[in-house]
Amino acid sequence: MADNALGDYLRARRGAVRPSDVGLRVDGNRRRVVGLRREEVAVLAGISAEYYLRLEQGRERHPSDQVVRGLAVALLLGPSSEEFLHRLVRDRGRATDRAEAEAERLGVFVRALTAPAFVHDRVLGVVASNALARALSPAFSPGVNLMTAAFEDDALRDLYVNWEEMTVRLVSYLRVQAEAPPLDPRLPELVLALSERSPRFAALWARQDVDAPSSGVNRLEHPAVGPLELRFERLCVAGSDHPVVVVYHAEPGSQSEAALALLGSVVGPAAPVPAPRVPAPAPVAPVPTAPA
Repeated sequence: MADNALGDYLRARRGAVRPSDVGLRVDGNRRRVVGLRREEVAVLAGISAEYYLRLEQGRERHPSDQVVRGLAVALLLGPSSEEFLHRLVRDRGRATDRAEAEAERLGVFVRALTAPAFVHDRVLGVVASNALARALSPAFSPGVNLMTAAFEDDALRDLYVNWEEMTVRLVSYLRVQAEAPPLDPRLPELVLALSERSPRFAALWARQDVDAPSSGVNRLEHPAVGPLELRFERLCVAGSDHPVVVVYHAEPGSQSEAALALLGSVVGPAAPVPAPRVPAPAPVAPVPTAPA
């Protein structure tokens, strides 16, 4: 599962501990797992097997300090490894909270703009946009991944007259994101999937270009208002942990400005768009007290 550093770490450490290391007797039947079974870790940590399964699968990301301590004992973690486990739990929660708060704040900002604008995260997933951006292209709607749309959405390809140039820039931008720590766990999965489905993406990714301009010009052919020449501005540096605001605007007095105004009149006043709903965490299973 992508974006599951805690679960990946638990699986790796579970596989490194032999039953005999923790005093468990191994029966004559051949074990199908290397290291400890999930149920064995749960018993040793003093938690339910279902709760431990949720931890490994990434469905529970905020165990208590007591649970983390129990896992450290069960997995024979030394002081440094136990502290790393605590950091995985703490930092993941803080980073998620920061990113969600920042996306919500920037969403309010872009909805107040009169130019097409949207907000994307580190893997180019749209997290907020205004009505004019969505009128420019449905690909600028929250929940859409811009990189996937660029290579797989025929309507977006038809919209961009300079599609080839645009995709070169976009892949280069993603490459900068990949090189800037910390690595977003979703990025390798995105790159693998697109490499398998799009020969052009695979070829561009293999070039390892890292030129990611913060501004440029795109030429569009919009089905409702015709040709547009719009400059884009990225209001955050590539590689930042924060969401990035992208604004499209036309040269004052140009035909593109008039066409954009016409598109805006069709859309009408921008109605508030709620931020994407974040699912509530699954209820935590009761944590039984380990026998004395």
